[in-house]
Amino acid sequence: MDDKSRAPVTVIGLGLMGQALAEALLSAGHPTTVWNRTSAKVDRLVAKGARRAPSEGHALDASPLTIICVTDYRAVRSILGAGERALDGATLVNLTSGSSDQARETAHWAQQRGARYLDGAIMAVPPAIGTPEAVILQAGRAEDLEAHEPTLRALGTITHLGANHGLAALYDSAGLAMMWSVLNAWLQGTALLRTVGVDAATYAPFAQQIAVEVAGWLPGYAEQIDADRFPAEVSALETDVRAMEHLIEESEAAGVSTQLPRMIKAMADRAIAAGHGGEQYPVMIEEFSTPS
Repeated sequence: MDDKSRAPVTVIGLGLMGQALAEALLSAGHPTTVWNRTSAKVDRLVAKGARRAPSEGHALDASPLTIICVTDYRAVRSILGAGERALDGATLVNLTSGSSDQARETAHWAQQRGARYLDGAIMAVPPAIGTPEAVILQAGRAEDLEAHEPTLRALGTITHLGANHGLAALYDSAGLAMMWSVLNAWLQGTALLRTVGVDAATYAPFAQQIAVEVAGWLPGYAEQIDADRFPAEVSALETDVRAMEHLIEESEAAGVSTQLPRMIKAMADRAIAAGHGGEQYPVMIEEFSTPS
């Protein structure tokens, strides 16, 4: 085992995710220093072999790499900037959730204080940390990531998105849009079927099959969006709108909410009014790209 595979690392922030990060690093053999505003969460990790830092300053000084996973970006800057300390020589990997603007601002703030900075997003739940299923998105300079990638791989699958520090936060938000859209569509269908006694467990496998099939359309639709050409190879938007009307009518008749299908149809109606009725569904990207 080489030096990089046992490189020391610090973890600041020990919520459920922070604890999972520290445990994965310990399991991979990394000397791991931990710090948290409340010490009770530190005790559990110290019992597993972690080193306790008496202060945030000691935590930062203990390792060349510090991973931060706290409540928000305000907390990040409060912890790192205590006493307006310099961060010369430190590499910071911030896995705190926030906006892309906050990520870029924090990167600039950290770099002004001498730190190398990577902003990340964790596309996993705490129990998955330390397995290949845990995807850790990273944004920032490639050379800063490469210097510590052997350590970071203990957390999961590391994916570098580019030098723009806001990219990980943007991918995270895009993923949330997918997640909630899929779940809301499933809930709409479940609400419909429950009115005739079909339970959610019965509908779920059918819905899952539909979701997988629709996901398979994405690469082809992406080509249309990138080429800005939307030939109706499968169905024209004006045909899709008739199906949307059917969903609204069915929902009304069943006595369930029509809010979601009406919102979708309203966007499609605007696209058709703009002259896109004969094009394929991805032409709706213009509706999603326009501020409401």
